Amino acid sequence: PFRWSAGAVAGLAVLAWLAFGFFGVHTLFIDDVVSEAAPVFDTPAAPAAPSPEETTSTTPPPTTVPPVEAAPVTTPTTTETTPQAPTTPAPSTVPTTTVPPVPEIITEASGVFTSAAHPTSGEAVVLGNGTGQRFLRFENFETDNGPDLNVYLVNGSTGDVSDYIDLGDLKGNVGEQNFEIPEGVDLSVYDTVWIWCVRFSSGFGSAELAAA
Repeated sequence: PFRWSAGAVAGLAVLAWLAFGFFGVHTLFIDDVVSEAAPVFDTPAAPAAPSPEETTSTTPPPTTVPPVEAAPVTTPTTTETTPQAPTTPAPSTVPTTTVPPVPEIITEASGVFTSAAHPTSGEAVVLGNGTGQRFLRFENFETDNGPDLNVYLVNGSTGDVSDYIDLGDLKGNVGEQNFEIPEGVDLSVYDTVWIWCVRFSSGFGSAELAAA
C-alpha cells in the first residue's frame, strides 16, 4: 500500500500554508459584504446654560397708593372719591439663548473607480460639513477580495504610490463603507483613492477625486 513519507507530508503542509496563509487564495472566493450608513459627524458643542443671575426675573416694586381722606360731613350731602387705577407691574425679562444651526453635510469631491490589477467599480465621495471633519465614502463599491487590502489617499502627481495617506483596512470588498480623513489633508494634492494590497504591493483599483 502507498504510504506518505514524512517529506511529502511536510511539502504538502508548506504548499497549503503558501496557498492559504501567505497568498490567501481562499479570499478570492469569499466576498466580505458591508453596508454602512452615512457617516456620523461630531455634534457641535451645545451653548452654555445661562447663570442663575441671568435667569432671575426683575420686577419693579409695586407703587404705593396714598390713602384718600374722607371729607368731613357738614351737610347731608356726601362727597364721592374717585378710585385709583390699579398699577400693572412691568413684564419680567428672561435672556434668550441662541442655538447655533446644525452644519449642512455636502459633497466636496467625488470620483469613479476604475480597475487595475482586479476588477473594481463604484464611486468614492468626500463628505464634509464645513467644520474641517471629512469622510471618504464608497458607494455601490465592488472589487475582488484579497489579503491585506488597505485604502490609500495618494499624491497623484507622483505617478506611483510612494506618497500616500493610509486610511486603514478596507472593510469589505463589496458594499458601502466610510473612512474618516485626517484633519488638514489637502485633497488637491492627495487626490487619488487606491485600493492597495500591502502584502504584494499591488493596486486593485483607483478613483481620481475631482472637486464637486
